[in-house]
Amino acid sequence: MAEIIGVIGAGTMGNGIAQVAARAGYSVVMRDVREDFLQRGRANVNKSLSRDVDKARLSEEEKQSIIGRIRTTTELEALRDASIVIEAITEDFGAKAEVFKSLDQITGPDTILASNTSSISITKLGAATQRPGKVIGMHFMNPVPVMKLVEVIRGIATTDETYERVRGLAEKLGKTALHCQDSPGFVSNRVLMPMKLGMNHPMGPLELADFIGLDVCLAIMNVLYDGLGDPKYRACPLLKRYVDAGWLGRKTSRGFYEY
Repeated sequence: MAEIIGVIGAGTMGNGIAQVAARAGYSVVMRDVREDFLQRGRANVNKSLSRDVDKARLSEEEKQSIIGRIRTTTELEALRDASIVIEAITEDFGAKAEVFKSLDQITGPDTILASNTSSISITKLGAATQRPGKVIGMHFMNPVPVMKLVEVIRGIATTDETYERVRGLAEKLGKTALHCQDSPGFVSNRVLMPMKLGMNHPMGPLELADFIGLDVCLAIMNVLYDGLGDPKYRACPLLKRYVDAGWLGRKTSRGFYEY
C-alpha cells in the first residue's frame, strides 16, 4: 500500500501539492470544506496534467493513473492514516491553528503536520498541538507543479527527525528544499514583498501580486510588519482598499489589472 499524504485545501496551492504528490507515486487524500471546491480542484489537476499530455511529457494512461491516486473528501477523519498532512488553507493563524488542533486529535502520533504558510510562525502553530516536535513548515511556490523551491521551516520544537523526513519528501516530489529560520516571512517573502524593480520575474510586481492574490499579499505584509516592526513592510492604503473592494487579482478577474 502506497504511503498516504493528506492535503488540506483544494485551492491553487492545495491541488498543486496534491498533483505533485500523486505524480511522485503517493496516495493522496485532498480535503476541503465543500464538494464544489474539491471538484474545482480536481478539474485544475486534470487541466494541468492535460497540458503535459499535449506536450508529450506524459501519456494519457499516466495522467489517469496520477488522477486515480487522488481521493477527495470533506471529512477531516479521512486523513487518519496519513503519514504527513500538508495544510494549504487561508493565510490566517486562527484558521490554521484550528485545523492543526483537530488533526492533532485525529491522526496517529507519528503523523507529521506541515503548513504551506508563507509567513505565519511554525512555532506558534506547533504550540497549538500536543506534538510540536512533529509540526513544520513546507512552503511551496506557485504554481506548485512548475516551481522547484520548497522552504522547509523548523519551529523551535521541530525535531531533527521531522525535518529530515520532510526534506526527503520534498526531494522525492522533485523539489529543492531550502532550510529556513522561523522568522516573519521566512526567506522568499521578506525578499519578494518589499521589492521595487522585481526579481527578474517574467511578470512585474503588480501583475505578480494579482497572480498571488491581493488578500494573500496583504496578509503577508501584515505578518511581516507585526513581526518585524519595520515600516518598509507596512501595507499601502491602496492595497487595503482593493482587498476591501473584493478586487483580489486574477481569481476575481480584477486587481491592479483587469482579467
